[in-house]
Order: sequence, then C-alpha cells, then structure tokens
Amino acid sequence: MSRSLSVVILAAGRGTRMKTEAPKVLFDVCGLPALVHVTRLARSLDPARVVVVVSAGGRDACRAAVAKDPASGAVEFVVQDSPLGTGHAVRAALPLLEGDSNDLLVLYGDGPLVRKSSLERLRSRHVEQAPGASLLIAEVDDPTGLGRIVLDDKGRVERIVEELDADAAIRAIRRVNTGIVLLSNQAGRRALLALTNQNKKGEYYLTDATELIRKDGHPVEAVLLDDAEEATAFNSTAELAAVRRLLRERIIRAHQENGVDFVDPATSYIDVDVEIGAGTRILPCTVIGKGVRIGERCSVGPFSHLRVETVLEEGAEIGNFTEVKKSVVGKNAKAKHLTYLGDARVGAGSNIGCGTITANYDGRQKHVTIIGPGAFIGSGTVLIAPTEVGENGITGAGAIVTKNTRIGPGEVYVGLPARRLKRKDES
Repeated sequence: MSRSLSVVILAAGRGTRMKTEAPKVLFDVCGLPALVHVTRLARSLDPARVVVVVSAGGRDACRAAVAKDPASGAVEFVVQDSPLGTGHAVRAALPLLEGDSNDLLVLYGDGPLVRKSSLERLRSRHVEQAPGASLLIAEVDDPTGLGRIVLDDKGRVERIVEELDADAAIRAIRRVNTGIVLLSNQAGRRALLALTNQNKKGEYYLTDATELIRKDGHPVEAVLLDDAEEATAFNSTAELAAVRRLLRERIIRAHQENGVDFVDPATSYIDVDVEIGAGTRILPCTVIGKGVRIGERCSVGPFSHLRVETVLEEGAEIGNFTEVKKSVVGKNAKAKHLTYLGDARVGAGSNIGCGTITANYDGRQKHVTIIGPGAFIGSGTVLIAPTEVGENGITGAGAIVTKNTRIGPGEVYVGLPARRLKRKDES
C-alpha cells in the first residue's frame, strides 16, 4: 500500500462506570493495559505516526504505560482539554499532524480486540476505492443502543442513525458502527474542522464527519468485520471481564493450533506474549502470566501459577498449588505439589518435594536459590536464599537450609538449621 497512514487513538474517556479515578484504558487485559494492546496494533500497521489523545488527568499514567512496552514504538500524546465528544478528541490531534498528508485512522484505547487483518482489509479497500472515508462496521445479534449503518444500493454508507433517532425499520438493521474510521487526508480534515456541537449533548460527534464528507461529494465505504466480537469495547467492569474472556479464548486457540493441550480452556487463564511448546499439557485452574516460556512436552497444573520471567525447559512438570516466579526449571525437573519457586534455578532432572519454599526475600531485596541437576529436595524444605544445592544434593524432609549455605555435590543436609549428614565411613 503506497499511501501513508497516521493513527489517532482515542483514550481520554473517563470511564465513570468503572467507579475509579484511573484511566479505564489502563485496566489490564491479559497481561497488558488495554491501551497498549491498541498501540501495538497501530504500530503493526507501520504508520508514519501514532498519536494518543488523553485527558489531562490520565496523560502521565498513559504515557508511562506505553513507554514500558517496546513493541508500541514511538507514540505521541496530546491532551483533550474538555470531554466534548469523539470528533472533538480527533480534532485535538490535528495540530500535531499539521502538514501531514497521510490518511488518518481512528482507533479506540478501550477496544483491544480488533485484529490487524481487519484493519489491513479496511486500508486496502480504502486505497482501492479512494473514498472520503471508510468505516469498519459489524453485524451483531443485538444492536440495541448502537448506531445503525444504512447502506445504499452500491453497499456504501448512506447514513449512520443513532437509536434514539431511528424508526422501527432502522432499528431492525443489525449492521452497526464500530467507530473505527479511516479518513482521507483532505476530505477528512475538512469534515473534522467543520463539525458542530448543535445537538442535545453539545458534543462534536465523529459520526457527523462521515455525513459531512458525503455532502462534500465523496463516497463513504463500509467494510464488514468477519468477526463482530472484534468490535467489543468496555465501559464497565462487567464489560471488561467480557473483553478479557474473548481475548483469552483467542490466545488459547492459537496455542491449541500449535499443539498445546488445554484440558479445560474455560478454567485456564493465560496472558499475551507466552510461548508454549508442542505436546505440553495445561491442566485446569492454571494461571500463566505474560512473558512465561514453556518448552515442549511439559505439564502444568492443576491449580498452578506461572509468573513473570518463568522458564520451563523441555519435559518439566509443575503441579498442584505450585507457584513459580522469575525462575528456570530445567529439563525433566519436577515440582508437583504445594511449592513456591521464586528467583530459583532448578537443574535438569531435579525433584522438588511437596511443600518446598525458596525463601527469596529478606525484607529488602530478592536473592537467588540454585538447585543443581539431579538434586532431591525433601518435603517441607525451606531454602533461605541466597543458597545453593549442588548436583545430586539432597535435603531431608523439613530441613531449614539457612542463607549462604552451599550443599556440595551429593551431600545430604537435614534438620533445623540444616547440617550436613555424615556418611557412615566418616568419623
């Protein structure tokens, strides 16, 4: 596609139904703030610029959230001084885009489910047909409360009718406006600058821009989503939960297609940016956080929690009520029951007994526990970091291994505090 693109993301909504002062676009959706899902999506289109429109109160938090994500690339921010509607929000970005000859794509920070392929299809149609604007629309089972799309005999947008203004025939239409629109540079900017707020709410509506574009003699194309769920956004915590569920289902399907066995997808909770090898089995009631890497033929769950920077190497097994954080669990190693592994390095083939704890935090900083290959950690062991268990080292049940202890290869430590158990041939 030869025509350049600028993206404006609307993220200034107050989200009053969320019952919080925090910007609603910063609520977590499967490991990332909703807004960051959208900035990633925008960047994937290789635009010339990405501009996020925020409220004055949300500017710093939104900027900080996006800055933490390298995949979002360079993003500019502009403040919408007053909440005067979607058209007003887009107009707030225009001074930053002065002299910019690119087409303008409008996305929403509370809509993290839109797929790149849908936007590429919208953009392709826009380039081919050269209209004044192209709308992404959806066909839904229940259009209640949504603006209906009336098409002409050529399949182009004739008008957008809000439900309050619709008669029975219009209300029966199930094609609805997603709000996502691609505006041609000149026609789109003229329409945005010509918007008025002569309506009951006294706001500037982005939907009115399409009507102005048509009156200016330019057609408005409509591109129908293949999957209407992509248009799902949120204004309440109940709607946020629905968005999370839909994205989680999408993530799980992608892993299933790559050979991962989810025994019960409905009770598996998984974030974005997770790698799982083929042949791995995920049992019910398991939580897998952003950035976790799991090798081939592993087993996780039930009731397991894998947190940030966890790596399971090939064949590793993490079982019932076991939590792993910022740790590497080596090939064919096992931690099957009631265990916490935090900041640990577990060697290949090691067995971590039921109730083991790596006590990694001393109240001020985190410390590392190293468990060598082939080690056997007895049930109820507490390893107070920093500490190290050598290759084939053993701890007895209930051992309390104090900090800075080094258990040598093949040595056995037992007791409280744990001490080396002498061999029979030692005096």
